[in-house]
Amino acid sequence: MGMYTILNVAILAVLIGILIWMQKKHFSFTKRVFTGLGAGIILGAILQWAYGAGSDVLIETTDWYSIVGSGYIRFLMMIVIPLVLVSIIQSIINLEKSAELGKMASWIIGILISTTMIAALVGIVTATVFDLNAEQIEAGQAENERGTILESTLEEVEEQTAAQKIVSFIPSNIFLDMTGDRSTSVIAVVIFSVIVGIAVLGVRRKKPEQAEMFTKMINALYAVVMRIVTLILRLTPYGILALMANTVASTDFAGILELGKFVAASYVAIITMFVIHLILVGLFGLNPFMYLRKAIPVLGFAFTSRSSAGTIPLNIQAQQHALGVDQGVANMSASFGATMGQNGCAGIYPAMLAVMIAPTMGIDPLSPGFILQLVLIIGVSSFGIAGVGGGATFAALIVLSSMNMPVALAGLLISIEAFIDMGRTALNVNGSMVTGTITARILNKLNVKTFQDKTAIQEATDI
Repeated sequence: MGMYTILNVAILAVLIGILIWMQKKHFSFTKRVFTGLGAGIILGAILQWAYGAGSDVLIETTDWYSIVGSGYIRFLMMIVIPLVLVSIIQSIINLEKSAELGKMASWIIGILISTTMIAALVGIVTATVFDLNAEQIEAGQAENERGTILESTLEEVEEQTAAQKIVSFIPSNIFLDMTGDRSTSVIAVVIFSVIVGIAVLGVRRKKPEQAEMFTKMINALYAVVMRIVTLILRLTPYGILALMANTVASTDFAGILELGKFVAASYVAIITMFVIHLILVGLFGLNPFMYLRKAIPVLGFAFTSRSSAGTIPLNIQAQQHALGVDQGVANMSASFGATMGQNGCAGIYPAMLAVMIAPTMGIDPLSPGFILQLVLIIGVSSFGIAGVGGGATFAALIVLSSMNMPVALAGLLISIEAFIDMGRTALNVNGSMVTGTITARILNKLNVKTFQDKTAIQEATDI
């Protein structure tokens, strides 16, 4: 480790020390998260300015910083599968009527897919207003290499028919899916958990003593898992600090300036969809600003981590304890939202790409037939999108190939992919939180008193 790298690591250690001091002084979780976020942005900008993007010192520094940043994400990913498994089983076995499960799942899936289709329309309109066209972007070596990779990836995706993709959601080896081996592992675990929960409801009618014994065991496991979640979430400010420092230090600002029009269009679409989410919350008689106040810490982490799946623990905690969403609804909406109906990655992004590419093929992107086909394909293809970095690329491959468009052109945006993906991930997570809140409101499973309580966010996140 060089002298400059040691200095940089020491600076990170000092900033972590400040965050620890803030925790001891009982600063709120939100303040600590945003202090870490702001400090990470400043530190990353200074590192890039001082050493230059791609320098050996910067690469070595970010490698050491990843111990804190990537290590934190690994801890979160470690608990995702156990949390999804235990929490959904517990949610089902605590239902008063098994019919409630169908209503809950239907509303959650319906809202997720519907908002994704709305997001697709927002992407189409934004791309049209900004007059985005793939021919306006000059392809370099990196872009061409990325295009080649996308084409080879498409060949693997096309090996499965639509029916086979649906079948792939069903777990054949639940222990394999518990390792997170597949991109659809989370949804496979959800399906298995639902089956177990329904089975317990059946056992309760015939052998109540055994069902009671199993219920006690699950409740105990849930308590332990949630305690692990709490311990890991205490690391959030430090993880965000390191993640943001690495992201800013490694960002290709020249590429962002060169493709500024697409970056601006993407964030206008993302912000527009955020506003639509808040309007939906307001339409159901809830204060959208109160919702936003309580969702911001979760969205901040989603923004820096670029992982919808990794945000599941924080998502569930915020929904249940800060927003007053019923435990079962929170568990299911957070889990489903990480694998389907992602407004940013599966909605806005592929829609904007399709509109960009359409003119190069002599297609009018504003024709009703094109828009209808694109929105429907996006709605259907939004099932099973991996909730980690790269999910947007997978969604784009499916949509563009279904529209008979060249997928290689998606590689033109490689230099700004990470920067845009941060906003998309935050939108994905917000979509799942809004879905949980609205579903709970519809099913009368929302604690409105908790939702309106300004101190609930402090109580939920003061960990």
